[in-house]
Amino acid sequence: MTANDPNTLLPRRPSRLVPTLAAVAVGIVVIAATAGLPLDWRDLGTVPAQLVHFGGLMFESPNWEKLPRALTEMWRSISMAWIGAILCVLVSIPLGMLAAGSVGPVWVRLPLRGVFAVIRAVPEVIIALILLTITGLTPFTGALALGIAGIGTQGKWVYETIESVQEGASEAVRAAGGGTAEVTRWALWPAAAPALLSLALYRFEINIRTSAVLGLVGAGGIGSMLANYTNYRQWDTVGMLLIVVVVVTMTMDAISGAIRRRITRGPGIARTTRTALPARTTRSRNVDRVR
Repeated sequence: MTANDPNTLLPRRPSRLVPTLAAVAVGIVVIAATAGLPLDWRDLGTVPAQLVHFGGLMFESPNWEKLPRALTEMWRSISMAWIGAILCVLVSIPLGMLAAGSVGPVWVRLPLRGVFAVIRAVPEVIIALILLTITGLTPFTGALALGIAGIGTQGKWVYETIESVQEGASEAVRAAGGGTAEVTRWALWPAAAPALLSLALYRFEINIRTSAVLGLVGAGGIGSMLANYTNYRQWDTVGMLLIVVVVVTMTMDAISGAIRRRITRGPGIARTTRTALPARTTRSRNVDRVR
């Protein structure tokens, strides 16, 4: 029986029916959602001209007289983001570790993962609106909303990080007679701590951007100031506020990113690179002298 023999059994081609039906279903949902919106596609032609117009109103001559107050409100937003990140991390790390497959039992792990999924499904703005009826229009409302809303995502990151840790150290602790608590303390936590600290700083970066949005619903900070001046159509002040938000957010992201890289890479890499370079240079000089 040769390859050219028509009786040769060839592997059956995989069916593309399920992926095709899934793509068609997604396309139908997208078309139905678009058709159900009262959209006038003719307005798209006026969007570029409107952007140029309002961009000129905001950034041709920004009103720098409100800069001191803008910096104060921006600092308030950063404070909300920092407090929210601390609350989120303090709650999500122990709960996320209990939700890991190698730590918590099934009757604890599955409900916690369900709670994390429910929290992730609720936007920060909705949580802030619910808290407004309890705590009022205060920055504490924004900090609390950021802390609660971040638990869902942060808890998921924690248990996924714990589950990705290699089993070598855990098996060694178990072989020495350690239980789940000892394995978590002496094997899982030391291996996962750098990644968890990096994710905690990343949560702080996310909270800085989200805090400006929460200010639009009355939680305080730079967002409240931005909403007020937008409502009164004071575009020169709005442009100044946008500049402050962008510059401060990018600065905080750069600082936090440098710290996160330092944590994940460790302090020894940069030092090793600096000390190894002169040694290689010296060896290359010696080779050149021999030549």
